[in-house]
Amino acid sequence: MAEFVEAAVGFPTVLFTSALVVVIGFWLLVLLGAADSDSFDADVDTHALSLGGVPVSASVSLMIALAWFASFTGSVLLARTGMSGALLHLLGAASLVASLIFAWRMTRLLVRPLAKLFPDEPGPSRRDFVGLTCTIRTGRVDAAFGQAEVVARDGSTALVQVRQTGTEALPLGSTGLLYAYDDAGEFFWVAPYDAALDPCTAA
Repeated sequence: MAEFVEAAVGFPTVLFTSALVVVIGFWLLVLLGAADSDSFDADVDTHALSLGGVPVSASVSLMIALAWFASFTGSVLLARTGMSGALLHLLGAASLVASLIFAWRMTRLLVRPLAKLFPDEPGPSRRDFVGLTCTIRTGRVDAAFGQAEVVARDGSTALVQVRQTGTEALPLGSTGLLYAYDDAGEFFWVAPYDAALDPCTAA
């Protein structure tokens, strides 16, 4: 136990021990809901270090933990050699640099598979179509049948199921407005759309 404490608070491991305490405190705050795991994403760019793809807090925390482990192991091994004086400090400084390089390389390898769990942007949702106009692609639309083509905000198109509650005609090629989405039925509620009545286009 004494050897563990001495290695953890001795040079160079003490530098990483302090950082590790901060990391543990941060993740405790995340677990308690007092902080967000992506709090530092806008302030630090880890892509330059090839550590992008995951939240900055995750990659930095992993790198600090690995650096602490490598430095701690090196400190224990150096202490068991019985060396002292300038040579011990020189090897300690070398261990510090080696620990950082080891941690960086290992973190690079580990963040690649982890990046798949942290997409840069949320995936597209059908609810994104609500409020958009569509073109009817079936001969009729009623409470049980109908399809329409909608152009998403990014320019892509999709063929969606549509239904309407009224009796107004929605023939092939007409324009409708998608005003709601039914999760259970996986279709959109649509209503006839007249561009002349839209205050935004009328102006």
